[in-house]
Amino acid sequence: MTDKQEYGPLGPGHEPAKDPIKGLRGVMSGVLIAEAITLGLVLTVISKFGDLWTPANIWFVSIVTVAHVVAAFLQRFSWAIWMNIALQVVALGGFFIHWSMGAAVIIFILVWVFVFYLRNVIIERQKRGLLTTQHT
Repeated sequence: MTDKQEYGPLGPGHEPAKDPIKGLRGVMSGVLIAEAITLGLVLTVISKFGDLWTPANIWFVSIVTVAHVVAAFLQRFSWAIWMNIALQVVALGGFFIHWSMGAAVIIFILVWVFVFYLRNVIIERQKRGLLTTQHT
């Protein structure tokens, strides 16, 4: 059995002029900021329910929100993907505060699944020489 690498019609190409993964890190930072804004707005939801407006709930939502903002600036590191996954797992704890926080986190988990899918597609296309910037 031979493992033959399949290339595009123009061959393997060279290193891309612009790193596509660096651009994807910008997208991941943007997703984290959008998620932080959404999770911060959960504070307005729980403030409307007197029994949910407790110091523990306020601290949990605030810490998770700030952690998302800080994580947005750490996307350049190789461990950032695992940090993003850990943030989603921690944020899922928001179901215990209010269902709306859990629902928002579920939606963002679906966004992260799509971002990770795009990352895999970009890496695979780069290996096969199918990126436009590899042939300019």
